[in-house]
Amino acid sequence: MKVFLQSIVAQILLNAYIYWRGRQALPESRAWRILYTCVFVVELLLFFSGYLFHKDLPDAWFIPIMNICNTWYIGSLYITLGLLLLEAVRWSQKRWKWLPRVIAWNWKETKLALFFLFIAADVLLLVKAHDNVENPAVRHIHIDLPRGSSTRDSLRIVMVSDTHFGEVIGKREAQHLVELSNAQHPDMVLFVGDLLDYESRFAENAHIEEDLRRLQAPLGVYSVYGNHEYRANFHAKERWIRSCTTLLKDSVASPDGSFYLIGRDDMVNKKRRSLHELLAGLDTTKPLIVLDHQPWSFAEMRMNRVDLGLHGHTHNGQLWPYPLVMRFIYECPYGYYARGGVQHYVSCGYGCAGPAYRVGTRSELIVLHVRFV
Repeated sequence: MKVFLQSIVAQILLNAYIYWRGRQALPESRAWRILYTCVFVVELLLFFSGYLFHKDLPDAWFIPIMNICNTWYIGSLYITLGLLLLEAVRWSQKRWKWLPRVIAWNWKETKLALFFLFIAADVLLLVKAHDNVENPAVRHIHIDLPRGSSTRDSLRIVMVSDTHFGEVIGKREAQHLVELSNAQHPDMVLFVGDLLDYESRFAENAHIEEDLRRLQAPLGVYSVYGNHEYRANFHAKERWIRSCTTLLKDSVASPDGSFYLIGRDDMVNKKRRSLHELLAGLDTTKPLIVLDHQPWSFAEMRMNRVDLGLHGHTHNGQLWPYPLVMRFIYECPYGYYARGGVQHYVSCGYGCAGPAYRVGTRSELIVLHVRFV
């Protein structure tokens, strides 16, 4: 449902603009015009069928409809960006007459060539964007933390955020995640929120919990809530997450007694406990690692002198140019960041929100090589 709501702008505005400019580029042939119009009509019928009947359609129908509309939505975004660039070229040509004469004199043929060039470029972009989701990068990050009273010398952590298991990210991606994680031989696996997408039934029906139970980590597999866990099926999601991970919901764990994991509830819950409350009674001479899905509480972490914060949520914008926008919203929207004695890593996520495409970003699994010094 949410995906359809997000893409409605494309259906109303972008489609009309693309259709208008596309018709101007096509030959006057009636067959061309009918075929072109039918493509838009079929897509709109699929969109509104999914939008209006999403509760009644079986998953075997709804998921393909959603994937087709997702793909169309992403494709239409980048076609629109290309057309807007072309509008600027046309405007400048009218003013300065800078294009080669062969193009200016054969503008109708040029428009038809650009029509097919736009389609080809969009298809190639979508193929690459889908591959950025299907083949996550494994990124190795080396971090030194103050030893304090810890008895450990080092710790290898696999950190995963924003898997969004659901209609789009499913069993195949979960199995690949387990293979990638186990190949790193981690001491511990941490899921930093948004383990599930909108509804839990897709993960339940695919028995993804059975795959996650195959994660190998001597110190355990831990998780915290993200904002998506507070969407539909709240209680079913909690049961499912607890069936395959140790859920830290405003709670603390000390896997081997040499450091603390402080798992915060997502900030969607306005009644979540403060970090100060969670640290009360702990031996703060030991390393403190905080899991907090949304990267908003950096100042609170500095005030409480934690050592390491692990976050997700931003997807680093997922689709260019949104990564540029993220820089104006978050203190750190992605990657390693250190300030005031606290180190952070904000992951762009293993899965994706909505469409299974990433442009200018890539899904990732993080391996944290922590050294206590």
